[in-house]
Amino acid sequence: MTENTFPVYSADAIVNFYRTEVLIGQEAKHFTKTDLIPSPKPEAVQTVYMRVLHLLYRFRPECHSMVPLLENIQFPAYHEGATAIMSVYTRMRQFLPMCFVYDFSLNDLLAPKKQRTMTILSAIMNFLHFRKQRMDIVLEKQAKFRADMDRLQAYAKGNREAEKKIEILTTVPPEQQAECDELAAALAELQATTMHEYQEVNAINDSIAEWKTKIAEKTQKLAQVKVDVSNLKEDIGKLKSQIVESPEELKSQMEKMRENVKNIKSSIEESDERAVELQNMVQSLTHTEAEIQQMFSLLQDLESSMSNTKRLQEEHQELVAQYEKKQKELKNLCSEEGQLKRALGMKMDKECKGNIRRQKKREMKEQHVQDVLGQCNQVHHKREEVADKVQEISAETQQLKAKIKNLRDVCSKETEKAQALYDTLSTSMEELHQRIETNVADLKLNVTKMSANF
Repeated sequence: MTENTFPVYSADAIVNFYRTEVLIGQEAKHFTKTDLIPSPKPEAVQTVYMRVLHLLYRFRPECHSMVPLLENIQFPAYHEGATAIMSVYTRMRQFLPMCFVYDFSLNDLLAPKKQRTMTILSAIMNFLHFRKQRMDIVLEKQAKFRADMDRLQAYAKGNREAEKKIEILTTVPPEQQAECDELAAALAELQATTMHEYQEVNAINDSIAEWKTKIAEKTQKLAQVKVDVSNLKEDIGKLKSQIVESPEELKSQMEKMRENVKNIKSSIEESDERAVELQNMVQSLTHTEAEIQQMFSLLQDLESSMSNTKRLQEEHQELVAQYEKKQKELKNLCSEEGQLKRALGMKMDKECKGNIRRQKKREMKEQHVQDVLGQCNQVHHKREEVADKVQEISAETQQLKAKIKNLRDVCSKETEKAQALYDTLSTSMEELHQRIETNVADLKLNVTKMSANF
């Protein structure tokens, strides 16, 4: 179970699923999260397993406790408690391999553990989800199969009824046999008359084809006549051109030629103007190419600035990491300060207890005044030593406080630096975005101008 092929669900999801899908009645009401966490209850786990077996195999929970009726068994009452556990164990050993759980043991029933129980219940839950999906698909297929069977039966019934109708229509009754013979004779006469009419129609079609061939021949002859007429017209035009024209016609032809010369000159001027326009367009094209080169250099500058901003972001992240590290060190120093305070309090309590003991000793040993005085001197010396130690500890605490204050100042300065860096980065990024937008707008305008020129 080190590598599961199914998801391990949370305790809330498992409890909700088994309360709604598996357990029934009072068992579902009393089954809660405390039955699984922190230590699973064997009775609740066994009840869940019994209900799963009942849901899957219709094996009722009370059937697990039935002892087999054998003649040689002695004291069957002693076997009832173990019989239920062994029955659940054997059936769960048969069932759990379908859920991809192969190491189910008797200890999982008698002394279940949290992780093992959650994994087994998740495996069963996954199998029940799969079973529900498969059952829905099978039910849909069954419903479709039933509908197809009903449709097939209806089609078969319709086919049988149609066959009966065909038999009724094809069989002629004896009382209508004479009428059927008359109709057959009339049908034969009708076929003979239609054949005669078909022959007449074929003769008419042949005559129409002959007339069509005659018409085609006449149209060919007519086309030849038209060609001859056109040849004669061309000959007439050639003969007219050989005739000497009058001076008036010569003048009109000269005027027409002058007009043609003017038209040719105007067309030459228009072509010169068009050439000038094309030269201007070429110059504008070179200008736009220079602008494109300039924009390319600007884009390269933008790329370099983006790399710089990326480097600044990395530095900012490093500063943030250092700031977090300093905060962790500050927390550790605070915890050490608390420990030192607690140690100082314990020492002060010990000192108070020592003072109380000394007072009791003074009251109990009044007759030994000198000894008590000597002991007091010794205690005084010890007290001075303890006071020195307390002063040393207080000095150490003050040093720690000074260190903490210095660290806080350093952290605040670093946060201010990081904030300043962040502000500069944000302003530079905004300026870069504005420059990019302006450059893009200029590019669009240049492209529109170029497209309009072209």
